[in-house]
Amino acid sequence: MPSKPQRPRIGLALSGGASRGIAHIGVLRALTENEIPIDCVAGTSAGSIVGGAIASGMSLSEIEAIGRGLRWRDLGRMTMSRLGVQSNERLEQYVRGRMPVTRFEDLPIPFAAVATDLQSGQPVVMRDHGDVPFAIRASCAIPGWYVPVIDEEGRQLVDGGLVANIPSSMARGLGAELVIAVDVNADGISFLSSSQSIVSVVLQSMLLVQRTAALHQLEAADLVIKPRVGHIRWDELGRGEELITAGYEAGLNSVQEIKDLIAAHSKPAHKWYQLRRRKELPTKRPVTSIG
Repeated sequence: MPSKPQRPRIGLALSGGASRGIAHIGVLRALTENEIPIDCVAGTSAGSIVGGAIASGMSLSEIEAIGRGLRWRDLGRMTMSRLGVQSNERLEQYVRGRMPVTRFEDLPIPFAAVATDLQSGQPVVMRDHGDVPFAIRASCAIPGWYVPVIDEEGRQLVDGGLVANIPSSMARGLGAELVIAVDVNADGISFLSSSQSIVSVVLQSMLLVQRTAALHQLEAADLVIKPRVGHIRWDELGRGEELITAGYEAGLNSVQEIKDLIAAHSKPAHKWYQLRRRKELPTKRPVTSIG
C-alpha cells in the first residue's frame, strides 16, 4: 500500500491595515472550516493581533467576538508625551487579559510579530522568546499617533507596516514551506468620503509609503488572499461584522487553489524500512574480469 504524501509546512502572513485587519478573522474561519492546517503565523500591526490570538490557542469564536467589539478606546489613551498623541499600553493590557498563553516560547503555534526600529529603519522580528502582548503592542504603534514602544535593548519600536506590511519572509523564517499571505489593503480605496479623523490621515499616509515596499513581500508568498474591503476606511472599527464576512468570502474563494498548492508541494513519504535497507546495503564493488 503506497504511503501517504507528506504535506508542506503551511505559514500565514497577515498584513497590517488597522480596522481592515479584522478581515483576517474571516479568512481564518474559511481555512479552518475547510481543514487547511496552519503551522505558523507571522503578523504585522493589525495582523499581529489576529495572528497572536490564533497562535496562543484562542478559539475562532473568541477571536470573532473581539473583532466585532473592538474599539479605538480599547487600544489607546491620551498622553502628554511629545512623541505621540496617545499611548497604546491599553492594547497590551487588552491582549494580555484574553490570551491563554502570553510567552513566545509557550505558544502552541509558532508566531512572529514585526515592528520597526525607529532609529535604524530596520525590521524587528519578535518570535522565539519574550512577551507576546508587548510584541503586538510594538507592532501596532502607529508613528505620529502612538508613542514609540521601548524594548529591553532601548530601541524605539513603531508599527511594522513601515518595513514589512506583508510579512511573507518572516513566515518563511518560521519554517513555512508554503506561505499564504492575506493583504487587506490590496483592494485599494473605493470609499467616497474623505478622511474623517487624524488617525485616518496617518493611516492613509502610511499606506502610500507601504505600497512600493510591499511588492517584494507579495512575491515571497505562494498565494495572496485579497479581501474586498476597499470601501471601508482604516479607522472604521465599528464595521467588524462586515469585515469578517469579506474575509470569509475571500478565504472561501481561495480554498481550492490552496489545496492544489498543498498537493503540488507534497512529498512522497519514505517508509522506514526502505530508508534502513538503503543504509544497510553494501556498496557495490566494480566487476573485474578473470583472464
